[in-house]
Amino acid sequence: MAHSAPASGPARTGDHEAASPWAAGGTMFAGVLLLVDGVFGVIKGIAGIAGDQVYARVNSYTFRFDVTAWGWIHLVLGIVLGITGWGILKGAMWARAAGVTLAAVSLVVNFAWLPYQPIWAIISIAVDTFVIWALCTDRSQAIV
Repeated sequence: MAHSAPASGPARTGDHEAASPWAAGGTMFAGVLLLVDGVFGVIKGIAGIAGDQVYARVNSYTFRFDVTAWGWIHLVLGIVLGITGWGILKGAMWARAAGVTLAAVSLVVNFAWLPYQPIWAIISIAVDTFVIWALCTDRSQAIV
């Protein structure tokens, strides 16, 4: 008598669920997105540091900083995001955990930066959200 696996539900290997091809591909894409988001962060940072006229002036906003300060925030965060994205592409386990944390930090920073460049901030928030999802759902290599 042949024994067959259930028709529905995730495939299991040992104690861990088998990796979803979407999540595994999403992890690779998340690494690329973090790398690109890091490069864009460096560009945003340089633009903010080089000239205060690049971004809109915002009065009476709770998270109002000098544009140069925002430039430094984006520059440093961009460098760290880029390094982490490169680490994810190389398969480093530290990079997956750091990627989730840094994408969350980047998401909050871009939310606070919304009034200065709303479209760019919304795109960055969407990228960060996808990165968090992709890194949290890929179980091909458990983080813990």
